Amino acid sequence: MGVNLCHNEDRKVWRKEAKSQDIYLRLLVQLYLFLACRTNSAFNKVVLKRLFTSQTNQTPIPSLNDQENEVCALHGTSNAQNTMSSPKSWGTGLLSGPRKGLVVSRHFGKAPGTPHSHSKPYVRSKGQKFKHARGRRASQGYRN
Repeated sequence: MGVNLCHNEDRKVWRKEAKSQDIYLRLLVQLYLFLACRTNSAFNKVVLKRLFTSQTNQTPIPSLNDQENEVCALHGTSNAQNTMSSPKSWGTGLLSGPRKGLVVSRHFGKAPGTPHSHSKPYVRSKGQKFKHARGRRASQGYRN
């Protein structure tokens, strides 16, 4: 009798470069790749990993201006200034919002209209003829 092995979790795939062709993003990737290799700062590794991730998997980052602490915003222009002022990012905090806080994640989950579903349907417009009784009447899209 043999052992039944499941091989779907054997290899973990992660990005080693950004998929985007944006030249400014590529410059940031080059900068943080250099800093992550040359310094032992975990901050630079976290920022580099976030620059590789896709748009839907990126955590929303709020930007703050605090007099005592520096806060690095990854969607602002102050990112390069913060990097040049302190390459090891001492005294710099990295904030992240909720992962499911994106607007697009409201549509994920069980199909709209099924029992116990709280996901938002993709509707062209709001009104009487657009989403009411879909699937129950042929004039409202379809009927099985």
